[in-house]
Amino acid sequence: MNNRIQLYQHVSQHCSWEITHHYSTSFSTSIRMLHRDLRYPICAIYGFVRLADEIVDSFHDYDKTTLLKKFEQDTYDAIEQKISTNPVLQSFQETIHRYHIPLELVDAFFKSMYLDLEKHTYYQRAELQTYVYGSAEVVGLMCLCVFCEGNRQLYESLKQPARALGSAFQKVNFLRDIQTDYQILKRSYFPEFVHKSSLDETAKRQIESDIEQEFAVGLQGIKRLPIKSRFGVYVAYRYFYALFRKIQRTSPEKIMQQRIRIPNHHKLMIMLRAGISHQLNRI
Repeated sequence: MNNRIQLYQHVSQHCSWEITHHYSTSFSTSIRMLHRDLRYPICAIYGFVRLADEIVDSFHDYDKTTLLKKFEQDTYDAIEQKISTNPVLQSFQETIHRYHIPLELVDAFFKSMYLDLEKHTYYQRAELQTYVYGSAEVVGLMCLCVFCEGNRQLYESLKQPARALGSAFQKVNFLRDIQTDYQILKRSYFPEFVHKSSLDETAKRQIESDIEQEFAVGLQGIKRLPIKSRFGVYVAYRYFYALFRKIQRTSPEKIMQQRIRIPNHHKLMIMLRAGISHQLNRI
C-alpha cells in the first residue's frame, strides 16, 4: 500500500472516530477502554451505523428512501471494490475485510433500516425481534468479529451473548427515547405498549423483565471476551445497565415526558467502579 493510500485510510479512520465521539460520548469513552488495536475498527462500525441511522431518523426534508438506497449501494460497492471515496465507507469496508465480517450481517442491518422507513408500529414480538436483530444484534456481532480477531470458534461461542447485549442496549434506548419515538417519529416498538395511549406500569415491567434477562446473558459473554476487548465492553455494559436501573426507578408518566439521562459525573463514577471491578476480577 503506497503512502497516499495509507494517508487516506488514516483520514478515513479518523473521520469515523470523530463521528463516534460527537454522536456518543458514552460509547466513545467505552471505545477508549479497548486495546488501541481495536479502537478504529469499532469506530468504523459505529460510523457506518450512525450514518444510516441519521438518514432514517433525521433527514426529514429529503427523500430518505432514495438516500438510503444510494447509501446501501455505495456500501456494497465499497466492499466489493475495496475502496470508497466516502471516508466512512472506506474505513467500514476495510474493517469488513480485515475481520471477515459476514455480509449477511450487513444485509440484515439494511433490512431493519428500511423497516424504519416503512413500518412504525410493531404489534407482535416476532416482528420486533426481526427489527432488533438487524438494527442492534448484528452490530454486536460485527463488533464481536473484531474482538475475536479471527478466532471463529470463540466467535461462534459468543454469538448469543453478543446478540443479547445488543438487544438489551437497543431496548434501553427505546425506553429512554419512547417520548420522541411515539410523539414525534410516530413509532411504537413495544407490542406491550402499542394498543395503549400511554406507557403504564404493567407494560413497563414486562419490557424491563425482558431486558433484565438479556443483560444477564450478555454479562456472561463479556466475562469470556479476550482481554483486549473485555474492559471496554464491560464499561459500556455498566453504563447501559445504570441507565436501565434509572429507568426502572422512573414512573411511566415521567418517561413519557422527558428523556432519561445519566449525568456526566455519574458516568465517570461508573467507569471508575467498572475499573475497580475489572482489576479485582469481579466482573
